[in-house]
Amino acid sequence: MLDFDPLYSTPQIAAIEQFIHRHYPLAGPVSCRMLQRGLNDVYLALASNGERYVFRLSHRRARGPADVRIETAFLTHLAQSGVSVAAPIPTREGTLFVEGQAPEGARQAVLFQAIEGRKPDTADVGDAQANGKTLALLHNAAETFQPDGALYRLDLEHLLHRPLARICDSGVVEDADVRSDLEDIATRTAKAIEAFANLSWTYCHGDCHGFNARINDAGEAVFFDFDDGGPGYLAYDLSVFLWAQTSFGRRSTAMWNAFVDGYRAVRPITPDDFEAAHRFVIVRHIWLMGEYASRAQEWGSETVGWIAREANFLRQWETERCVERLF
Repeated sequence: MLDFDPLYSTPQIAAIEQFIHRHYPLAGPVSCRMLQRGLNDVYLALASNGERYVFRLSHRRARGPADVRIETAFLTHLAQSGVSVAAPIPTREGTLFVEGQAPEGARQAVLFQAIEGRKPDTADVGDAQANGKTLALLHNAAETFQPDGALYRLDLEHLLHRPLARICDSGVVEDADVRSDLEDIATRTAKAIEAFANLSWTYCHGDCHGFNARINDAGEAVFFDFDDGGPGYLAYDLSVFLWAQTSFGRRSTAMWNAFVDGYRAVRPITPDDFEAAHRFVIVRHIWLMGEYASRAQEWGSETVGWIAREANFLRQWETERCVERLF
């Protein structure tokens, strides 16, 4: 019996190596090293024949369990459709994911083939175009994918309202006036989005901010990290790249323009989807704030304290980019 119930445990590397060996037909022995700990635990796994893989152990998140069944099915569909993605590796039993038991409960795991290529350059418009092109190809392929039984819909309830509730309930934003500002901004944003008559619906990558990709020798952006994907607003999927170029003090609209050019080279963007993407920047920022707020007990209030200062960015974006639309 544990004296303290863990929120989030970190397995020993040896345990990860044994888990992979037990469930996957790789050339053993497998050696691992952790790449990232946070929203998920991510490891580089090396087989004895030199093959490189990425092993992801999902975090237990406020939204609920990882939707690995639909995620891996979508990735397989994309790979079969010729879209450049990191496809999942089947287990010894032929499944595309597996579940393991941690002290805090069940955690889902997926093994991916490691992607060759370089990280995208923050100032390379060619890399931005490549990201836009791959997202467009993804959306084309999504038209023939049926996400039956998906656990999450990337709608305003999932992306805006529940994250806002997590922010307000976390205690991180102590100033009642700031909480009221956030609620007012969210209400106006939801109303503006709902006023669009014909927003497109697709299966979203969910986190296409430009760096969940590698640029291969052909100049293509190969996508990974579909953990936040699901059926949702196409405008939201576009907006994540715009948000990444303009949040936290960044102002790189040239990269956004290149991204849009790359996307439009493959498929058109409707006027409503393009306009709504600017509103969805606010949705994306509140979603991220809600993700961090939900980790306050795990990471500590000091680590997530930046959330309390973000109303200024949201107010400025709403005024400059949604009302006046300066670009």
